Amino acid sequence: MAKQKTRRSVAKRFKVTGSGKIRRRQAWRSHLVLGKKPGRRLRRLAGDADVSPSDRRRVRRMLGR
Repeated sequence: MAKQKTRRSVAKRFKVTGSGKIRRRQAWRSHLVLGKKPGRRLRRLAGDADVSPSDRRRVRRMLGR
């Protein structure tokens, strides 16, 4: 049986931490709308977020893990 291939689009969007959590970028950070948002909101959106529990299994399988 062949090895399962990693979905490259998913590999670019998600990272697995050392403890096994899956992290993702936050939405609404595109360059055209950055000037319309207050700094407080941009700082809140700057960090990575956890993947929701309902999506973890699906994302992990697409990552080939």
